[in-house]
Amino acid sequence: MKHEETAPPSADGYTSEVASQTGRALLGIRECVLRGEFARGERLSEVAISERLQMSRTPIRMALERLAHLGLLEVGAKGGFFVREFTVADVRDAIEVRAVLEGTAARLAAERLSHDSELDELRRIRDRIDGLAELSVTSLDLYMDCNEAFHMAIVDLSKSPILKRMIEQAVSLPFASPNAMVFSTPMLDPSQRTLAIALEQHRALVEAIANREGTRAEHLAREHARLGRIAFDRVLSTPGLLDSVPGGPLINVGSQ
Repeated sequence: MKHEETAPPSADGYTSEVASQTGRALLGIRECVLRGEFARGERLSEVAISERLQMSRTPIRMALERLAHLGLLEVGAKGGFFVREFTVADVRDAIEVRAVLEGTAARLAAERLSHDSELDELRRIRDRIDGLAELSVTSLDLYMDCNEAFHMAIVDLSKSPILKRMIEQAVSLPFASPNAMVFSTPMLDPSQRTLAIALEQHRALVEAIANREGTRAEHLAREHARLGRIAFDRVLSTPGLLDSVPGGPLINVGSQ
């Protein structure tokens, strides 16, 4: 009796599976790094991470290379990947870079808008955020998801793949993401005050893009991104808070 032969996986299927595993590995390693599970300057072991995440070493290695490209890890002089240490100035510069890039994205979105209907998704997200009366433990995740979607919708409207890649790299660094102002429950009360400013800026951004006001949209987006600077400075001024928020353990506050 003949046994049916099983066809080997296609090249496309193999590539897709590796990419999927690499993506999961990247998220897993990044979360461990931001939580401080690896110390600043620590060399990362592919074998140990492979065992921790229950994955093969190939996607682990590819994820480490990607995280080094994004700036969260460093490559040693003799090879190997090390957890990067950030200074206070590094974080502030990363926030400034995001402000410039997102400002450019907002300007291009206004200049390249072809039809008003292209703003439907952005308006839908804006309205959903407006529907949140306040930030709370139960609404925090929803706000963060919607806020990130709002920012990415503007980037998509810029119709610039190059700019999109640059922004994705910028927001991968500690405190540089659009959600930096609401990253932990101890920050809810002060973040609530900042939220009112953020919501008004969201509304103004949509209006500026809809009216094709590129310069105004760019200015608004840059000011909006700098809310992250407010959040970061607030963390620095609160004793004991830095090490409890994602990315905090990577920052050497003694090195300005």
